[in-house]
Amino acid sequence: MAIQKLLIEDFIQLAKQHPVFDVRSPGEYLHAHIPGAYSLPLFTDEERAVVGTAYKKQSREQAIKAGLDYFGPKMRKMVEEVESLVKKHPTTNHKQQTTNTVLVHCWRGGMRSAGVAWLLDLYGFKVYTLVGGYKTYRKWVRQQFEKEYSFKIIGGHTGSGKTLVLQQLAQQHPTVDLEALANHKGSAFGGMGAQPTQEMFENLLAKALLDTGSRILDKEASATDSKPQTTNHKPQTIWLEDESQRIGNLQIPMPLWYTMRKSPVYFLDIPFEERLNYITEEYSKTEKEKLVNAAMRIQKRLGGLETKNAINHLLEDNYRESFRILLRYYDKWYQKALYNRENIAALLNKIPCSGVDTLVNTQKITAWQSAMV
Repeated sequence: MAIQKLLIEDFIQLAKQHPVFDVRSPGEYLHAHIPGAYSLPLFTDEERAVVGTAYKKQSREQAIKAGLDYFGPKMRKMVEEVESLVKKHPTTNHKQQTTNTVLVHCWRGGMRSAGVAWLLDLYGFKVYTLVGGYKTYRKWVRQQFEKEYSFKIIGGHTGSGKTLVLQQLAQQHPTVDLEALANHKGSAFGGMGAQPTQEMFENLLAKALLDTGSRILDKEASATDSKPQTTNHKPQTIWLEDESQRIGNLQIPMPLWYTMRKSPVYFLDIPFEERLNYITEEYSKTEKEKLVNAAMRIQKRLGGLETKNAINHLLEDNYRESFRILLRYYDKWYQKALYNRENIAALLNKIPCSGVDTLVNTQKITAWQSAMV
């Protein structure tokens, strides 16, 4: 079988059906990779450095020889690893066992992917490689943020349960959960563990946008099977939660951020005390030390006295009064960010809500949105 080279769009489409193998070094993969790709390093980080040095200081031929010294002993193990992963891959047809197609890429689409592709092709796999490698993929990722999207933004002060409403909306509508992708809840108190690198966050975000668009197209295609197509086609909307550009240590790419800021906002207008009840119940289960450290991180903007009072309340187990101070702080900053939009009067839709009730508030937001159409 002949190895085939694919342009990025075709590579991404085929990756929905077949496993992708990233043959860059473990360090390169760990920093960021195509979501869902398996790590199949041709060289370790140290071996890659040796081969690279030989290429720069000696010659291409010497680098290839050094690479072959490392590659040779690994061949059987690599084939067996690919064989095992292909069988376990979610899209593999286990009944017919006809799926032996694999996709391979390295950094630039050069010798590393060519060498592994040759080996797998020799063994009997149908192999596709990516023209331009991961570098081309990264260019494609950045292009996704330049596109025009039809967004609708779920707004609301801290403690409004926006994420829960977004998750509820996801059962019926296209959504992208930025906080889930960033592994962060979007405030000093929002850390959920280690965040991905900025590059990996962008890769995950580009995939989420692509997958959401694909689901929209699939839904439209199934709808037109039984209904005649109309020429008055309206683009489907993707729901997002209102965010600052920074989510923890990560940043929403600027072009996408601008699109979000120009999109209509559906603001869950919930009384302060109701929101305070909600966050007190949610965050009072968090380790006290983490809460104190989070308060310290915003000390400069919160102010020394308010920070001291908030921490003292925490130490005295008076979570409600501590969160009252912090909630007022976040309300102030959110209000400033909300109204720092161009044409905010036309974009803002305030939806009165009596409390933090996910089902009720989701119904209100969808009813309001429907009435606006």
